[in-house]
Amino acid sequence: MVSESWEAAAFKARVDEVLRSFVAQEADQFAVIDPALDVVARQVEQAVADGKRLRAAFCYWGWRAAGQPDSDALVRAAGSMELVHAAAMVHDDLIDDSALRHGRPTAHVALRSALRRRPRAANAARSLAMLVGDLLMSLAGQLFVTSGLPAAYLGRARPLWAALARELIAGECLEILHTGAMPDTSVPLKVIRYKTAKYTVEQPLLIGGALAGADGRLREGYSAYGLPLGEAFQLRDDLLGLFGDPERTGKTNLDDVRGHRPTALLAETWRIASGEEREQLRALLGRRDLDGNGLEAVRTVMLRLKAPDRIEEMITARVEEATRGLHDLDLPGHATAALTALAHSAAVRHH
Repeated sequence: MVSESWEAAAFKARVDEVLRSFVAQEADQFAVIDPALDVVARQVEQAVADGKRLRAAFCYWGWRAAGQPDSDALVRAAGSMELVHAAAMVHDDLIDDSALRHGRPTAHVALRSALRRRPRAANAARSLAMLVGDLLMSLAGQLFVTSGLPAAYLGRARPLWAALARELIAGECLEILHTGAMPDTSVPLKVIRYKTAKYTVEQPLLIGGALAGADGRLREGYSAYGLPLGEAFQLRDDLLGLFGDPERTGKTNLDDVRGHRPTALLAETWRIASGEEREQLRALLGRRDLDGNGLEAVRTVMLRLKAPDRIEEMITARVEEATRGLHDLDLPGHATAALTALAHSAAVRHH
C-alpha cells in the first residue's frame, strides 16, 4: 500500500505490475489467433515496458486529493492512462519517423527488422506499428472499465475519456499541420496544450477526481494546476530534445530539427533571431540529412540568443503558477505534498 507520504518508486512499481500482467495476458490472447502475430504482440508489450508513470500518478492523486483512500482498483484505472500514453507514443514515433525511444528501436523500426525479408517491409512495418498503437488505445479503455471500481464511479468519468481522446488527437493534428511552417510563437503553445499538457496532467487529474466524486471547485483547481504544469512538462521536453543527453533521454537530439517541428524553443529562437540568423536556420531546419555539425550550428544560434534561458523562465513560471494554486484548494496535507513533488519531478528532470 502507498503510505500517506508520497512514495513515487513504490507507486511506479504497482503501476508497472498492473501494466505488465494485463498487457502480457492481452498480448498472449492476441498471438493465439495466429503464430505470425507474435511479433506484433511483443511490440505491444514493449510499448509499456518503460515510463515514469506520471499520468497514472496524477490520476491517483486526483482521487486521493478528493478524500478517497488508497485503492488497488483505482491503481488499475490509473494505469489505463499509461496505455493511452503508450498508444500516443507509438503513433507519434511513426508520424515523426523517430528511430529511438527509451534507447531502443521504436515500434515501426523494430517491426521493419522482423520483416526485412518481406517485400515492402518498411511500409508493412509502419502499418503494423499504427495498429499496435490502435490496439494499445483499445486496451486502455478495457483496463479502465475492468479496473474493479463501481460502475457508477466509472460512469462519472466516461465523458472525460471522450475529451481526452479528442484533444490529444487535435494536438497531434495541429503539430502535423504546422510542421515545416515558419515558426510562430502562438502555435507551439497551443500544440503543447492539446498534444501534451491536457492528457499528461489535467485530464488524468480530472478523471481521478470524477471517479472520486470531486466537486466543481476542486475540478477547477485541478485544471488550474494541471494546464500550466502540463505545459511546463512539454517545454522541458523541448529543451531535452535538443540539449539533453541521449544516454539519459533514450532519443536522438536530431529529430526536432530534422523534422522542423513547431516547438516553443524553435519559435522563440526564430522570434529574436536577426535576418542573417534566420537565413542560417532556414538552411538547416527540415533537412533529413542533418548531421551533428548541423545540429551544433542550430544549438549555437539558440545559445547565442539565450532562447533556452527563455524556455527555462517559462517552465519556472508555469510550475510556480501550478503549485501556487494548490494552496488555495484546502487539500489533505499528504495530497498537497504529493502534487507538489509531482510538479517538480515533471518539470525538473533529465529524461
